[in-house]
Amino acid sequence: MNKKNFFGTLAVAAVAVFAATSCDKSQSQVDDKSESGKVAPTETKIAFVEVDSIMTQYKFCKEYSLILQKKGQNIQNTLGQKQQQLETAAANFQQKLQQNAYTREQAERIGAQLQKQNTDLQALNQRLSNEFQTETEKYNNALRDSIQHFLAVYNKDKKYSLILSKAGDNILYADKAHDITNEVIAGLNKAYKSSPAKEKDADAKEK
Repeated sequence: MNKKNFFGTLAVAAVAVFAATSCDKSQSQVDDKSESGKVAPTETKIAFVEVDSIMTQYKFCKEYSLILQKKGQNIQNTLGQKQQQLETAAANFQQKLQQNAYTREQAERIGAQLQKQNTDLQALNQRLSNEFQTETEKYNNALRDSIQHFLAVYNKDKKYSLILSKAGDNILYADKAHDITNEVIAGLNKAYKSSPAKEKDADAKEK
């Protein structure tokens, strides 16, 4: 799985610059009041999150990465074992052919069987690959949804105009003062730990 599929998009913020004009001290109180009635320009708040840190510290990522890794390894083991069995059978078939150990009918029948096994193995490979891809996409979607949901709640108080994902060098420069990675990871882990579905799974494992 490519960890940065979800986060790889480079976001560019265009920040408006406002020019403030000072009031002349000789202006009347009426003028002062009219100036105070104007809407002051608001500062654009920007923050960023380190993607690599989320992938290594967010419990959801760690747990499901292990699940996908184990599933991928199981698929490789299954296909590898069947491939080895087929290659061994094909080698034995060729050896016996050279030794004239089969009648023509036997050779045709065994050859057809080996061909079918090879076709079945290719179909199994395709099916398992599709299932693994579907599982990976499901994980990526769940990851995206969990982060977006958390940030929507988190930003109700923080009021950021833009929250960027920092992955590799997709952001050329970022002041660490705008780094909210630790806050986000802590919040994500807290929400994931207290998730009813998570607790249900944990109870099921204990039983």
